[in-house]
Amino acid sequence: MRRLFRRGVVLGVVAGVTYAAWRLIGSRAGASDGPGYEPQPFPMPPRPVAPPDTRTAVEPDADGNCPVAFPIKGKLSTGIFHRPGAFAYDRTRADRCYRDDDAAEADGLRASKR
Repeated sequence: MRRLFRRGVVLGVVAGVTYAAWRLIGSRAGASDGPGYEPQPFPMPPRPVAPPDTRTAVEPDADGNCPVAFPIKGKLSTGIFHRPGAFAYDRTRADRCYRDDDAAEADGLRASKR
């Protein structure tokens, strides 16, 4: 009986040390440029988390349409940007798409008058 108890204690200590090392390595790996990990309750492995999108401007698709996350259409030849719902928004083929008005203004564009 003592032998089984001793084996259980030893296995518990080994499992605890392994878990502590796994958590330590996981916390240091979270500071890298790769995808982050959110902690999960033991024994579930950590689940990858996409890094936040810090871009302020992206290229439009082939038709000149902007993605949903970057709705502001910027036309570099005229120096004007168009907000969704504006007069010429639907017919404008964007050269660049922006997250918000401030990003477009920081790129040297001005708002459309209509």
